[in-house]
Amino acid sequence: MSGPEILERARRLVEPAMVAAVDGLCDELGLPARYHLGWAEADGSPSTAGAGKGLRPALAVLSAEAVGASGEVAVPGAVAVELVHNFSLIHDDIIDGDLERRHRATVWAAFGTDDAIISGDALHNLAFQVMLAEPTPERVAATARLAGATSAMLAGQAADMAFDDLPVVSLDDCLAMEADKTGALLGCAASIGAVLAAAPQTTVDALDSFGRELGLAFQAVDDVLGIWGDPAVTGKAAGNDLRERKKSMPVAVVLTGGSSGAEDLAAIYDRPGDLSDDDVARATGIIDAAGGRERTEAEAADRLESALASLDALEIPAEVDTEIRGLARFVVERSF
Repeated sequence: MSGPEILERARRLVEPAMVAAVDGLCDELGLPARYHLGWAEADGSPSTAGAGKGLRPALAVLSAEAVGASGEVAVPGAVAVELVHNFSLIHDDIIDGDLERRHRATVWAAFGTDDAIISGDALHNLAFQVMLAEPTPERVAATARLAGATSAMLAGQAADMAFDDLPVVSLDDCLAMEADKTGALLGCAASIGAVLAAAPQTTVDALDSFGRELGLAFQAVDDVLGIWGDPAVTGKAAGNDLRERKKSMPVAVVLTGGSSGAEDLAAIYDRPGDLSDDDVARATGIIDAAGGRERTEAEAADRLESALASLDALEIPAEVDTEIRGLARFVVERSF
């Protein structure tokens, strides 16, 4: 199966339970949530906008299958992880002031900040309701793992926000932040199905390590797309991360790399007021010339290899092993 086919297989398995969970929210919370997930327009009419990539549910399903269980075993965990991920996206869009996601208005832009905050809160709470609807030992253990990953994700978001007040952020600082903000939840997604299948702890930990390393590769690619991505594909404005003065991985590489571009890039970032299109274009050129893009792409490749190495000692059914490795490679090679 190709990467998109694997994602689609998992979506068909998980989405009915996801829809059922979100449909349990009251109308005032359900409409913004359904809108964010691509199931409804702002007026409540059906939408064909579509949701996100669905990587986390796919990893959850594959993690159950990796230990010999049916993919259905992972469905509660897949739903819960995806709900947490989407709660974070709704809130991140408010924090970053992003007006567009997935080629249409963000929830706060469409419904207002108050409705966006409370609907994000609702998805967060719903995730844990889904997990504990049947409090079996496996579900309780998986819920504890999800809670820990969510705490790490929030710490990563706080660190990312703190970067705004720092003149320079090192690559190591950036990697530590992204390990929490992105890696922790992907690690949980890549192991929660195995937890629900009562797999041995060593197996769960290896799958978690796979997901965490894949998370860093995923975020490195995201950081590249945040500067050089095609808006028609990414659903965000060109150079969006630079316009918001984010200290993402390519930026950190240049600011702390001692190149001639570090001072010029810092001067652009320190400029008062909004950055112009010319500022963004100039910053993009500086980062590219100073090796920021090349170093970040190399980091993505290195983290992918580390992720795949985490699977080497596991006895995963051949077909599942092929799918999980193929999905990992697809994530790093994507353009969206």
